Amino acid sequence: MTIKNEKSIKEEQVEELRGHLEHRATWFYFLVEEACNHGLEMEDFARTAIGKVGEFHGDNKLVDTDSLEEFAENFLPENVRKIFEMDVEIKENQLIVDFHYCPLVAAWMKHTDDEDKIDVMCDIAMEGDRGIISTYDKFNYDLQKTIASGDEFCRLVITKRE
Repeated sequence: MTIKNEKSIKEEQVEELRGHLEHRATWFYFLVEEACNHGLEMEDFARTAIGKVGEFHGDNKLVDTDSLEEFAENFLPENVRKIFEMDVEIKENQLIVDFHYCPLVAAWMKHTDDEDKIDVMCDIAMEGDRGIISTYDKFNYDLQKTIASGDEFCRLVITKRE
């Protein structure tokens, strides 16, 4: 299955959007750093907060559907697919998304060379997607690979339960 293209975006727009995501990732990085400097543990607050953002988007911003195809078209618009250099495939009851670029990891690498910290921040950032999927009764979420953990690409698999 191929996802429909809404409108073609230019490479310069992709770079501009990546810059916006890097900016938000930098906010995330420094908010977490400052909270940790004040004695909070990253796992204690960031994971829950990002998950709530995902739940909000799942409940209020995305299409209410049991169809992986309809969900994918809404969840993965053309600009998002281009920003993250995504390969998207729907087969049987699975939506398989491979990300070949991550502007969040790119931003975090500008601020630290601590690979473990970047890996944890990535996993926390993915709480947003986990939160979104948690609002769909028929979908399961499985993050199988991440660039942040040293994989060549990220792989997210959303499986439809019968």
